[in-house]
Amino acid sequence: MSNYKEEYQHWLDNPALSEAEWKELDEIKDDEKEIESRFFAPLEFGTAGLRGTMKVGLHHMNIHIIRHATQAFADVIAADGEEAKREGIAIAHDCRLNGRAFAEEAACVMAANGIKVRLFDALRPTPELSFAVRYYGCRAGLNITASHNPKEYNGYKVYWSDGAQLPPQKAEAIAENMRNSDVFTCYKTCNFDEAVKDGRIEIIGEETDEAFLERVMAQAIDKEAVKKAADDFKIVYTPFHGCGYKLVPEALKRLGIKHLYPVEEQMVLDGSFPTVVSPNPENPEGFYLAVDLAKKVGSDLIIGTDPDSDRVGTMVRRGDEYVTITGNQMGVLLLDYVINAKKATGTMPENPGALCSIVTTGMTRAVCEYNNVHFEDTFTGFKFMAERVADWEAAKSYNYIFAFEESYGYMMGDYVRDKDAVTASMMIAEMAAHYHNKGMTLLDAMDELYKKYGYYKEKTLNLVMPGLDGLAKMKKLMDDLRSNPPENIAGTEVLRIRDYQDGSIAVKGLGKVDKTPFFGSNVLFFELADGSNFIVRPSGTEPKVKIYLLIRGKSEQECEEKVEKYNNYAETLGK
Repeated sequence: MSNYKEEYQHWLDNPALSEAEWKELDEIKDDEKEIESRFFAPLEFGTAGLRGTMKVGLHHMNIHIIRHATQAFADVIAADGEEAKREGIAIAHDCRLNGRAFAEEAACVMAANGIKVRLFDALRPTPELSFAVRYYGCRAGLNITASHNPKEYNGYKVYWSDGAQLPPQKAEAIAENMRNSDVFTCYKTCNFDEAVKDGRIEIIGEETDEAFLERVMAQAIDKEAVKKAADDFKIVYTPFHGCGYKLVPEALKRLGIKHLYPVEEQMVLDGSFPTVVSPNPENPEGFYLAVDLAKKVGSDLIIGTDPDSDRVGTMVRRGDEYVTITGNQMGVLLLDYVINAKKATGTMPENPGALCSIVTTGMTRAVCEYNNVHFEDTFTGFKFMAERVADWEAAKSYNYIFAFEESYGYMMGDYVRDKDAVTASMMIAEMAAHYHNKGMTLLDAMDELYKKYGYYKEKTLNLVMPGLDGLAKMKKLMDDLRSNPPENIAGTEVLRIRDYQDGSIAVKGLGKVDKTPFFGSNVLFFELADGSNFIVRPSGTEPKVKIYLLIRGKSEQECEEKVEKYNNYAETLGK
């Protein structure tokens, strides 16, 4: 008998299963493929924690996997000693189905292990969880969220004492604990109501919101600009049924926005996301209700935050239409605005620094160099940027003013160590008001930045490789590109190849000539002779290989032609 069948039987025979769970498993007893897909392997615990669809089984998100992961996490915290247990953990969840149940279950396991728990009274934005870890001096944090994934998903996002996502060695320790323990017998738990009553689980809420909002509002640079624009400047806002519903409108009102129009159908908290196919602000089609409302009220700007309110997407009015501002464009707009507004108001720190990921637009470097702001890039993920910020703080070298990623995530201030759509929404509103006073939209502002800093365009492709053979296909593609790298891409010569797995930098004809400043991630970075970059990276959370086109050109048209050329080449890699 193969392992997955044994595992299936192990679950079927277990008294820990509820009647409904047992029925769900019994119903698939004749479906070999479904049994295999649920039990062929556990969900892999990585630096972002766990993420998967909600079904009964080893390879899915359910109450048993939550208990298993939480016991493994509790053991890692407890290994740091009694002080770590006293500092404890902050726990939150978003709007997803089972979110509250999973969060309370995790709280019970932590409390039973003698670890102090601070549990939010209801759903909260991911950045507020990061804030709570730092604010209360917790040793760790946990958020039950699958971010912007479809409704079938839930996830288990883990944080350490700095408020950033877990460092790799801690994630590996949890993964190791999970590998060496049984799902059903490994964990301790307790009664939730009793643990709340005796103080092992403390419920937190409005006082934390207020402390968080106070710091968010302190990031505002030029409230006068908002005051000046407020009478005729309009914003439509949607939280896509999620966590931004309360704090984003509150932050915008405190900033001084008078005309704020929430999309009422999407202000309803609902983890089944009834009005959208995908609650991801990176997908413009999800904004259809917001666009309808914006046209009706004559709004200048649309802001949308994802279900856990760490990503933010925007659309801007151009005539009778609303046009998407990409994550790369918004990052550059905010960076340029923060630099110039801080200079104008005399609030720019000494030795300012900015950060973005290696797959984010090359325009970031151009903005920083022009404005004498120190710039560094990191691997994809805000934990890497948070780590770099911490290094700067420890060395007293640079004061970070802004960090961002192309995937609609932005970070400011010292109170969070993750992307933060609450603060970003407020800053986007302030910046849009600033340009509104000049008779410009954010699209006009972006055109001006291209003229000032040069023309750049970006595109991300997803080569989806589903099924059990998907991982093998992904591995083969990366292996082939390493063993037989292309000398040119779509006719443009490859000048250098950075392999971020081993940190090697190779030049055609010379072999390996140098090392990257950081390595250890499965990313291939091709530097092309025309100033563009072609980057290949397997996704850590989904069955796909991501290809990033970072284009540099002499004009917008030239950039678009290059995007098409490299896009066509990229699509052949998935064949």
